Amino acid sequence: MTIEEINLLSNEGKVSIGAPSVKNTKVEATIKEQIKGDKVIAFKHKAKKRYNRKVGHRQLLTVLHLDKIKTGK
Repeated sequence: MTIEEINLLSNEGKVSIGAPSVKNTKVEATIKEQIKGDKVIAFKHKAKKRYNRKVGHRQLLTVLHLDKIKTGK
């Protein structure tokens, strides 16, 4: 996959910050795996009303391997 919207680029101590993205820069990446993150618990409680609600959620995550960073000048 190719990512074209790069916000920050560091090359041998020179830092380029995009507004909103760095121009003429592309990153080629490979998708390694798609996993689920840690469980996050959302708990709601109302005192004296006997109301409790517990909901769990696991965010889906994608692990990328960056192959090449192309900069055109």
